[in-house]
Amino acid sequence: MDIIIKKALNTYNLKHNEITQLLKSDDTDLYKAADYVCKSHKKNIVHLRGLIEFTNICKCSCYYCGLRCENKKVKRYRLTDEQILSCCKKAVNSGYRTIVLQGGEDGFWTVDKLCYLIKKIKEYDIALTLSIGERTYDEYKAFKKSGADRYLLRIETTDKELYSKLHPEMSFENRRNCLFNLKSLGYETGTGCLVGLPGQTIESLADDILFFKELDADMIGIGPFIPHPDTPLADGNKNNFDLALKVMSVTRLLMPDINIPATTAMETLRQNGRIIALNSGANVVMDNITIDEYKSLYEIYPDKKSTGTLKTDLESKGFTISSGKGFRYDSL
Repeated sequence: MDIIIKKALNTYNLKHNEITQLLKSDDTDLYKAADYVCKSHKKNIVHLRGLIEFTNICKCSCYYCGLRCENKKVKRYRLTDEQILSCCKKAVNSGYRTIVLQGGEDGFWTVDKLCYLIKKIKEYDIALTLSIGERTYDEYKAFKKSGADRYLLRIETTDKELYSKLHPEMSFENRRNCLFNLKSLGYETGTGCLVGLPGQTIESLADDILFFKELDADMIGIGPFIPHPDTPLADGNKNNFDLALKVMSVTRLLMPDINIPATTAMETLRQNGRIIALNSGANVVMDNITIDEYKSLYEIYPDKKSTGTLKTDLESKGFTISSGKGFRYDSL
């Protein structure tokens, strides 16, 4: 493992079989190396993103997601423009420089409605990330023209057969094309994967990491799979923290200057999971600033941890909170 890690530190490149060896190993030097690379390129700075989960209505049937359209137990909601902009105002007043607008694939939000909202949000002089699923090239172009800066669309898995099983009536090729369309339009493009999905292999996770490099993604979200009781994968494995951490750390070794969040799912699975991730290659934290009464209704997975006094907690651990908008190539 030492030889492979040293190669990664010197070249930021590994072969497929070298990645799989790291993912199968329990060598904690991997985490130390990822932390070294992260802090060499990103210093000890954490970027906070204010997350607004503005609709839990979704047309999709993804097997792992608690918001899937077949789940009739979900109390559905959709925030108004006024509610969303109120969240943005509070976030800006609290020092946030980036907003992430995340929701299910909700047909109510037409391109015209979203472009209007994007323009209103950008009046606050903040960076805006959209995470609203698959759209057409022209829609992505319109959002970009209206001021959207980043777009997050996780591939979830690059195993085409597994992707098809988990995403009824969706196309892996369309998902992939969406990501390359976003990149071509000049978005800071984010993607990522779920780790621990039933039927997933170490080899396919290595493929995921190499796909991130092929895309030259600007941000990568890597989350452990947490089974939701009201989905077809309710009986899936819950112990995916360590493998997700390894995938995240290897990704950092191969993509030293990108942004990687310490996901809420990691905190949900393990106490101080977010801090562990920030010491293993991550440099971003999403803070849920959705209106309190709706937070529990955006249940992609169960028992999602609250962020609490996030800024204070991070500073007490020795991290510096960024005052910038946190683009990939920003000077820190």
